[in-house]
Amino acid sequence: MPDLVAPDLTVLFCGINPGLYTAAIGHHFGRPGNRFWPALHGAGFTPRQFAPWEERELLPLGYGITNMVERTTAAAAELSPEEYVAGGARLRGLVAEHRPRVVAFLGIGAYRTAFGRPKAALGLQSESLGTTALWALPSPSGLNANHQLSDLVGLLRELRAWVERAG
Repeated sequence: MPDLVAPDLTVLFCGINPGLYTAAIGHHFGRPGNRFWPALHGAGFTPRQFAPWEERELLPLGYGITNMVERTTAAAAELSPEEYVAGGARLRGLVAEHRPRVVAFLGIGAYRTAFGRPKAALGLQSESLGTTALWALPSPSGLNANHQLSDLVGLLRELRAWVERAG
């Protein structure tokens, strides 16, 4: 899956890795049942709910999408810790090149493993990548039963409010 990035984005959303369905259709968060697009709209990031094939409409709004790990799998559980660490290194380079204000990790476990932060909690992190703030959020995957759509919307609203306050 190619990164959807541009210089100086407001938020770069970072998924865990592309699932099989997403890779097959070639659009981020493409699987029916993935809660990314409804949550993004519900939190006020988009004027309406975008479909995965409309992902490029995020760029003019100041948002982009990447993945921690580029390898496609049926489930994130198939990824090794080493793949997360390598993905974190790749992400550091992407952030240095494009300078987003915030990276929002959509998968707290992926963030914890990639950056060696086993006790990281949801929300704004104390560390940053240069001047880029880091947020850890739950995965929007339909396979993530620990957080419902309303939870994800609430956490994304907190992120959006922080971005607006930080100017």
